[in-house]
Amino acid sequence: MSAGHHEEIDIPAVTEVTGTGIPIRGNDIDTDQIIPARFMKVVTFDGLGEFAFFDQRFGEDDEPKDHPMNEDRFRNASVMVVNSNFGCGSSREHAPQALMRWGIDALIGESFAEIFAGNCLALGIPTVTADADAVETLQDWIEEHPAGEVNIDVADEVVAYGDAAVAGDAQAGDASAAPAGGTIDVEVDEGQRKALVDGIWDTTALMKSNSEAIAATAAELPYVDG
Repeated sequence: MSAGHHEEIDIPAVTEVTGTGIPIRGNDIDTDQIIPARFMKVVTFDGLGEFAFFDQRFGEDDEPKDHPMNEDRFRNASVMVVNSNFGCGSSREHAPQALMRWGIDALIGESFAEIFAGNCLALGIPTVTADADAVETLQDWIEEHPAGEVNIDVADEVVAYGDAAVAGDAQAGDASAAPAGGTIDVEVDEGQRKALVDGIWDTTALMKSNSEAIAATAAELPYVDG
């Protein structure tokens, strides 16, 4: 491919995410807990999902511990609900990669470490925030209704769950059959919200699709050779 070639790449907008939830409780859960360093010696991110929260999920002899990610009722969850300062510690991008490959499409929490949230955005994974009481209420609800639907409206900054989520989804069927739920006002960082809703979150794809303009700019720079 020549340096001036222009390639159209479609980056999907992420206006909302819907799925079942999984509660991961605890403040200051760092990236070393999310993906221990010994599992980062990989050439690609493929297969990282099975090692997500490994030391919290398994003992020294790999015997399973009591952890939500080991429970069958949460096996297909795609919305993780966490507490304060989630993703703190080192800036390893392997952490959101591991969560994504386990099956997580979005996170709701009290707060997120800034670099972790940025690494999630690069994968199209929203990290939306709510107050502590709302998060605890949602975690408790998910514990009681592991098959219940959770919907994150990124554009309007609202989370709906249970019958409220189904009522807002024309394809979901009868809301009366869903467990009683509710709605939560959430906050989405404005830069994150715009990137997700406008479909400009994948910066690598954006660079590829604008390679012609990048090459033209580089040609004008005296310190770029060739």
